[in-house]
Amino acid sequence: MSVVSKERVSPGLKNKKGDNFSEWYNELVIAAGLADFAPIAGCMSIKPYGYSIWESIQFYFDKKIKETGHVNAYFPMFIPESLLKKEAEHFSGFVPEVAMIDKKGESGERYALRPTSETIICDSYSKWIRSWRDLPVKINQWCNIVRWETKATRLFLRTREFLWQECHTAHRTHKEAEQEAFWALNAYKDLMENQLAIAVMVGEKTKKERFAGALKTFTLESLMPDGKALQMGTSHDMGQNFSRPFKISFIDRDEKEKYVWQTSWGITTRLIGAIIMVHGDDKGLVMPPRIAPLQIVVIPIPFENEKKKIMSHTKKVTEKLNEDFMVKLDDRKGYSPGYKFNDWEMRGIPIRIEIGPREVKEKSVLIARRDNGEKKAVPMKAMKKTIEKTLEMMHKDMLKRSREDMKNRIKDAKNFTELEDAIRKKQMARIGWCGDSVCEDKIQEGTAATIRLIPLRKESVPSKCAVCNKKAKHVVYISRQY
Repeated sequence: MSVVSKERVSPGLKNKKGDNFSEWYNELVIAAGLADFAPIAGCMSIKPYGYSIWESIQFYFDKKIKETGHVNAYFPMFIPESLLKKEAEHFSGFVPEVAMIDKKGESGERYALRPTSETIICDSYSKWIRSWRDLPVKINQWCNIVRWETKATRLFLRTREFLWQECHTAHRTHKEAEQEAFWALNAYKDLMENQLAIAVMVGEKTKKERFAGALKTFTLESLMPDGKALQMGTSHDMGQNFSRPFKISFIDRDEKEKYVWQTSWGITTRLIGAIIMVHGDDKGLVMPPRIAPLQIVVIPIPFENEKKKIMSHTKKVTEKLNEDFMVKLDDRKGYSPGYKFNDWEMRGIPIRIEIGPREVKEKSVLIARRDNGEKKAVPMKAMKKTIEKTLEMMHKDMLKRSREDMKNRIKDAKNFTELEDAIRKKQMARIGWCGDSVCEDKIQEGTAATIRLIPLRKESVPSKCAVCNKKAKHVVYISRQY
């Protein structure tokens, strides 16, 4: 008989993922202790567990970019209005979302709260870059961003302030800048698939959907279980659209003055929202094992006559695991094992280890997988290898499920009726497109969906545009989006 000084019951989730996806998501974020609504409209407070996930993402990706010569810096969050207006297309594209401070600075002009950092960084680059020897410049920034969203607040997905990573690079030639933009795209794909276990599609944005001021915008899109696409990250070939107005020039090897070629690329805390939506279930969060800030929780099952032996075995197991994994021993008093199981399932910890009288007697542990609930008794001597294999198999299985779910939700549409039907059924439509913005507008007006990307990988293009029936130039993927 187990001994618990005070029974507590874990409430679990009231909403089911398959019944009310939106309410399930909101409830899970709160119940798993990831974030909460702040007392400022449109803002969120990221709780320690939620922030630890962002730290895990940051730790992995920061190391990756530093290995290729990128360095971190920090720039002011206040952007003078005159700088924002230097690149006209960029400014006009952000006007609806820019938060301006009414109080003017010493110069008499207003400041904006950073909606993105191209302008403030370009101003610095115009002073720092003088010669081809100064290039390339590859500066990254981890910071917060403010965009005055008017739509409904969705924790991690749509808030007025959020955290992100933004890298801004300057190069001698356009070819070097293009290579950088594609490097970033592939680095993001690696992060999303090989760390977050989320399948993504890689492609180019249409001119209408392009980042304001960019020559080209490349995107990574994933399809969420409710049929909406989530833009997971972007990489922009900025051309010389910023270097010319900001006068970022250099003396090249031929002693001629030239403008630099630039890129910018970024990811945000909406990646945490993607993890929740793609992997979460009716019991709570399911953390991808490679990015989980906590991989294993050890829970003793106390029995009155063997309590000391169980706790001694539990501590030995925990100490052994701490050598190779991120581990938490849950020896909280006053909580039943059942409560603890539910609590850590809600938080999505990849592996739970249970230790009771049998495990003490057999010098073993009971390992439970969070993603599928499978349990396995394992001798202590085989514990490390078994856990390593289990974590690796979890990652592969989670990524496989994500890929299969995306594949099953994509439907070929030959005409506008089939396109409307796919969107109505919460699918992503693959169609032929003539390339005309008029047809792109008709898609959005008729379905409230947008062209998410033109795939970079070579695909067979349907003969006719699904909207106007003229000859198709591209294959494109269409869905509603977050």
